[in-house]
Amino acid sequence: METVNQIKLVINRIRPFLQADGGDVEFIKFEEGIVYVKLHGACVGCTSVDITLKDGIEALLLEEVPGVIGVERVEE
Repeated sequence: METVNQIKLVINRIRPFLQADGGDVEFIKFEEGIVYVKLHGACVGCTSVDITLKDGIEALLLEEVPGVIGVERVEE
């Protein structure tokens, strides 16, 4: 459970930046090294969503949370 708590802390640090642009990110689950997140608001349909996901959220999680090997977006 420690890894999940670390993931949530990192995501909560990222959220204000996304919220400032009208978006948001929600932690869904952590399974087999993959963090699953759901994007909300302006992030949905944004042309930069893949950059935000891979170069932003994933890069930070890979750097700061041991055991994370990737991030995947969950869609409705």
